[in-house]
Amino acid sequence: MVAGDIVLTGLMAVLLVGVAALLTRVENWRSYTPLAGGGAVTGDETAVINREKPAGIIRWLTTVDHKDIGLLYGVYAVIAFAVGGIMAMLIRLQLVTPAGAILSNNAYNSILTSHGITMLFLFGTPIIAAFANYFIPLLIGADDMAFPRINAIAFWLLPPAALLIWAGFFLAPVTDNMIEPARTAWTMYTPLSVEQANPGVDLMLLGLHLSGVAATMGAINFIATIFTERNEEVNWANLDIFSWTILTQSALILFAFPLLGSAIVMLLLDRNLQTTFFAVEGGGPLLWQHLFWFFGHPEVYILVLPPMGLVSLILPKFSGRKLFGFKFVVYSTLAIGVLSFGVWAHHMFSTGMDPRLRASFMAVSLAIAIPSAVKTFNWITTMWNGRLRLTTPMLFCIGFVSNFIIGGVTGVFLASIPVDLILHDTYYVVGHFHYIVMGAIGFAAFAGIYYWFPIFTGRMYQRTLGKAHFWFSMVGTNITFFAMLALGYLGMPRRYATYQFDGAIAPLTQVSTFHQAATVGALILFIGQLFFVWNIVQSWLEGPKVEDGDPWNLERDGMLDREFQWFEEQLEADSPEKDPSLLADGGQEEQNDS
Repeated sequence: MVAGDIVLTGLMAVLLVGVAALLTRVENWRSYTPLAGGGAVTGDETAVINREKPAGIIRWLTTVDHKDIGLLYGVYAVIAFAVGGIMAMLIRLQLVTPAGAILSNNAYNSILTSHGITMLFLFGTPIIAAFANYFIPLLIGADDMAFPRINAIAFWLLPPAALLIWAGFFLAPVTDNMIEPARTAWTMYTPLSVEQANPGVDLMLLGLHLSGVAATMGAINFIATIFTERNEEVNWANLDIFSWTILTQSALILFAFPLLGSAIVMLLLDRNLQTTFFAVEGGGPLLWQHLFWFFGHPEVYILVLPPMGLVSLILPKFSGRKLFGFKFVVYSTLAIGVLSFGVWAHHMFSTGMDPRLRASFMAVSLAIAIPSAVKTFNWITTMWNGRLRLTTPMLFCIGFVSNFIIGGVTGVFLASIPVDLILHDTYYVVGHFHYIVMGAIGFAAFAGIYYWFPIFTGRMYQRTLGKAHFWFSMVGTNITFFAMLALGYLGMPRRYATYQFDGAIAPLTQVSTFHQAATVGALILFIGQLFFVWNIVQSWLEGPKVEDGDPWNLERDGMLDREFQWFEEQLEADSPEKDPSLLADGGQEEQNDS
């Protein structure tokens, strides 16, 4: 088994070295002529675009256009969201009864592990990259990303990463369970993750490593693009809030993901070469927790800052007012980025660490709530006395604010050492975390999809189905995760496949009731996502075509941003009523002096 693991790890290393060697032979990384970008389109340019882009599957396999890559990221993320959501439903169905309804303990642990990794690394980061790739160049007036080929490479590392992470599920039946899915939980705590003699763990770790490389390459590209590719009219004073959050997120990725990669390499060495980085006689099992959470808590803000930027961009559009306190929203974003590296040990309050260190981490963990609260008050004040239009994107933004308040306040309780010692590793932590990940990040992603749907499809979605999606999601989210908060107060520990425990641990009847309530909420949430999938697919194929470059009537309030101005130019260029060659640089028809 050990020899096989070493061979497998060696083959992956050879593959990665080969990929790196191939990339070094690419001479001019920035020689790509953009297929489309943030500028105006003339008739000649349109002809060049149509001639340069191949048709069919070849287009998507070879494209370096930032918009195509954004769509690829988006499709990838939605598929990962579906896989992770199905895993979540299996978990909830299992916990309907104390003895477990449908899964064995091993199957439950495998699905639990893959659910967390899938949602965080294969959905959370890629869905943000989808919006950023498509819209950052448009918002800052750039032709494309600074390094288009690196942009494409960063995406194409993700499909093999997903296959490696899920490999155990596919290989277990054909290898007679010699290779099984990882059962380490998504945090991969040692010594469990070292001692599991299962090659599926190594495959999962290699997949995580690939996803981290992809995220790092993307972060470098976003930083270079925002610094060097901005239109001359876009300066730091009028840079949009979404670009600010992507810039901050990219900086966090540069500092956090390489550390995760290093820790994964050390874990692989412990597993396959019997090194002692995380052994009791070496660095110790707690070293993994320190390394993982030094990455892991900035990762939370890597995931939540861009959704905050999306809400800060979209919510004012349907409030009829500019974002209140724009500078303070930017400053609070930067403050969160800095403070996020000083809170990791609040995940370790119960490990017996020095009380003086514990107190310092508690102080910073409480302090980081302040810039988050600043944003919340700014969103509320933006809506105050505004002319609210309850479109589907606006509903999801309001839902984001509501869920973020609940997730944030419950996080403040966990930042307090005495409270955390009681609630640590209970369902209270699961409820708090999911209020942020699903209730905030997920809702912001839906707001972005609906808001920009006319741009990336040229069509409009079904508004009634969009609002049904919101209400099912909002009700399901709050039933599910509020029940988890209650389970935590009752003492229900997390990560248990069954809960036939003695009444001295927790009142079994109430625990069963809240588990059943959480499962009902999850079913409601799942039904809402069926509305979403049907609406998006059907509207993309058959929805009414958008003929106005301002489908949300934003110009009335002076809220029309660059991406919709670009969209208007595309519609004019594609219009059969006008000769595209007559469009000047600004997208206006040239006037004939005669």
